[in-house]
Amino acid sequence: MKLIKNARIIDPKSKLDRIADLLIDGKKIKQIAENILSEGAEVIDATGLVLAPGLIDVHVHFREPGQTHKETIHTGAKSAVAGGFTTVVMMANTQPVMSTVGLLEESQAISQNENIHIKTVASITKDFDGEKLTDFKALQEAGAVGFSDDGIPLTNAGVLRRALQEARALDALVSIHEEDPNLIESLGVNAGEVAHKCGLGGATDVSEYSMLARDVMIAYETGARLHAQHISTAPSVEVLRFAKQLGAKVTGEVTPQHFSITENAVLDLGTNAKLNPPLRRDEDIKALIKGLQDGTLDVIATDHAPHTHEEKAVELAQAPSGMIGLETALQLGLTHLVAPGHLSLMSLLEKMTSNPASLYGFDAGYLAEGGPADMLLFDPEAETAVPENFDSKASNSPFVGQLLKGSVKMTIADGEIVYRNEK
Repeated sequence: MKLIKNARIIDPKSKLDRIADLLIDGKKIKQIAENILSEGAEVIDATGLVLAPGLIDVHVHFREPGQTHKETIHTGAKSAVAGGFTTVVMMANTQPVMSTVGLLEESQAISQNENIHIKTVASITKDFDGEKLTDFKALQEAGAVGFSDDGIPLTNAGVLRRALQEARALDALVSIHEEDPNLIESLGVNAGEVAHKCGLGGATDVSEYSMLARDVMIAYETGARLHAQHISTAPSVEVLRFAKQLGAKVTGEVTPQHFSITENAVLDLGTNAKLNPPLRRDEDIKALIKGLQDGTLDVIATDHAPHTHEEKAVELAQAPSGMIGLETALQLGLTHLVAPGHLSLMSLLEKMTSNPASLYGFDAGYLAEGGPADMLLFDPEAETAVPENFDSKASNSPFVGQLLKGSVKMTIADGEIVYRNEK
């Protein structure tokens, strides 16, 4: 047994926020109370620290199979626990694409060797061809928690409609990357002055919100659950807000990078700030924050996308888009949302624990007696510089060297300490 003493326990699901002790017995929480006594338990002094449910990231790329020079399931799991995450959902853009039951089962077998909960979605279309649907029923029965062609927008509205109809019959979640390629000159940089300075045409904001508008209305018509990934523009927030008011079963996520830095980071930091969708403008960040405040944006997810140093050390136009994010996500939320007063600590954690758990129906994201012993201890006030080296296999982050608030001290999954910050 493990006894965590004197922690500030914050549980967004029950709205608990108080100083107390928590006793772990095996994989479950046995007791939450003041001054628990338990002979023989390993005692962890959490004075001055926050104890929260293990973070949940519904959008990661662990690159296995096919691109293990960038990341593996094992190194991705190491990165996750260093950031306080105990559950992650992997995207389907592996090589080969996660389109078959056999590949899904192979991935799950590898994931079971790790000390956190690693789930995966399957692709919407076979090998991301944008036309032929995968066997949703067979893939769901084999363990796929949802469906996504993330990285490849579904340009064919008829295909999306059929996918949503299939998903509704199974009560499955479909997650969509919203960027119409027909409205983009070059990926990764916001269209406008910054893109012009870089000699690129850029990615327009209308490429996102026009496709989102189409898709949420198809979701409304079919009654299916649709999740809009990495929302980045102010009009997109308005579109999502309207669809929710209409009664569509839609949800939205935002990444820490999109609410933390603007397109100007590309000029200062180069390829590590090249993302799909791109970083936008100050007015977009303000709208994203408003969307988090009023619940239009339900989830904070990292879109953890590792690339090698060599892949990023090229001209901007040739570099792949994406950045790692698991190890800086909580810190960016504390720095750019909680510290300025945009969100309470409770609300930030809600977007990173109970809300993402609810999205997929996971038994996770909460602290309660009898519940899973997945949690993290962190110091919300500590200031730490983002290091050059990460627990991830990759280091493609635009935040290296920045001083951020917060420090993860310990991550516990299934009642076992899976990460301990020795600093």
